[in-house]
Amino acid sequence: MLLRLRTALLAVFSALVTVLALAVGVPQAQAASALPCDVYATAGTPCVAAHSLARALYASYGGPFYQVRRASDSATSDVGPLATGGYADAAAQDSFCAGTTCVITKIYDQSTRHNDLTVEGAGGAGAADVGAPADALPVTAGGHQVYGLEISAGMGYRDNSTSGVAVGGAAEGMYMVTSGTHVNGSCCFDYGNAETNNKDTGNGHMDAINFGTECWFSPCYGQGPWVQADLENGLFQSDSGYSKNTANTGTGALPFVTALLKNNGQNHFALKYGNAQSGSLTTTYSGGEPTVNGGGYSPMHQEGAIVLGTGGDNSNGSIGSFFEGVMTSGIPTDAADDAVQSNIVSVGYGGATGTTGTLTPASEISLRATTACCSTDYVRHQNNAAAISPITAASSALDRNDATWIVRRGLAGGSCVSFESRNYPGDFLRHYNFALLRQPMDGTAQFRADATFCPTAGRSGTGTSFASYNYPTRYLRHYDLGVYIASDGGSNAWDSATSWADDVSWAVSAPWAP
Repeated sequence: MLLRLRTALLAVFSALVTVLALAVGVPQAQAASALPCDVYATAGTPCVAAHSLARALYASYGGPFYQVRRASDSATSDVGPLATGGYADAAAQDSFCAGTTCVITKIYDQSTRHNDLTVEGAGGAGAADVGAPADALPVTAGGHQVYGLEISAGMGYRDNSTSGVAVGGAAEGMYMVTSGTHVNGSCCFDYGNAETNNKDTGNGHMDAINFGTECWFSPCYGQGPWVQADLENGLFQSDSGYSKNTANTGTGALPFVTALLKNNGQNHFALKYGNAQSGSLTTTYSGGEPTVNGGGYSPMHQEGAIVLGTGGDNSNGSIGSFFEGVMTSGIPTDAADDAVQSNIVSVGYGGATGTTGTLTPASEISLRATTACCSTDYVRHQNNAAAISPITAASSALDRNDATWIVRRGLAGGSCVSFESRNYPGDFLRHYNFALLRQPMDGTAQFRADATFCPTAGRSGTGTSFASYNYPTRYLRHYDLGVYIASDGGSNAWDSATSWADDVSWAVSAPWAP
């Protein structure tokens, strides 16, 4: 009895601290127990949906985050937090999926509404989707190894029978944490309110955040990606559709982005974005509902389904990353948005893993050439291709990041390794036509094999050599500044026997990026 009373008093105290923080504009991250949905609830706009693979979005939540299904026997398992209000137990997923592969079959709603997302069925513009690979997007959050959701074309999640989600012109807000490095210009990487029948039922029947490089209404400024509102039959940056904000050139290649939309359902919507690793939110538009396409957006006509990764009619050609997101009843205050952004930043998405310079999974490394000609050159990615180039302490931050890799358990075999890009979460070093590229993991067996390398003693007698998992007589080699998998002699130029043993021997070193 005393324990329950003490717990209740602490909860009341936490809520009072949250109210005070919002009232005086103090960043909500200062109240350690207040997570995003706690902040929104205290501000009078409670979450009606809260989805995350990475962490709890309520301080009191201890239930499952997501469900995985393994290929070997179709068994399923839920992945939840290490502790109430904490981060995902990714090791439980790794154990359950060991020796096989898993896909994500359900993303649980942490709110009391139970608006769980499952793999989306066929719609007006796309065939039935498939689940995303469970291990495609490893990332650090709160100092823990967790997984995000990496969407490739043909993947998506949905709930057409929801509770509490805005319908028929009601007000709502929403945000998601996504990535600016895994995007394209296809329709439509959305999170938010959609039709209940997987079809386009008209203007204003959607109210969802869109993130990508698709410019629906010209002009758009810069190269994107942009945070836009998918209100059906258009991706909107303003009431006129096109951007009226010349400063909104997109988020660029930020690895983690907070994207936010709020809409009163009648005559006003607003768009914001921020760097999910640091800083505050920027408002790119705040004004009237769209007046184009013959109208129909004022008032809105939301139907209340929830979609993730596709458009309302299951247009599923997009790619994107999802780490967390919520939807609220009513429009959150700007102070609440700012407090949530502060909390997101405090998570430290993409932070250092804490281990460096070894081939242990989760260690951050750089790979240095040992050939006499090139002993200050490191493997780095540039324009999606792998190359070697000199990297020093005086190199730019971008170059040092490009030359840093996170060691992951081999995507095709646990006794080998895969290399994830430090600044492009979910992108791995893989070979294609023998050349090494940086590409997003799509979950296919081919990609897994191409992105897996088996360490052996350096063939020159020094360092480490890496045999290709699916071409075991070929090793990771630098040749003419490029990087390939190469055999010791052969028809390709990069198979030259000259200095082969030296060129395939690498020094595993401390990472250039922190």
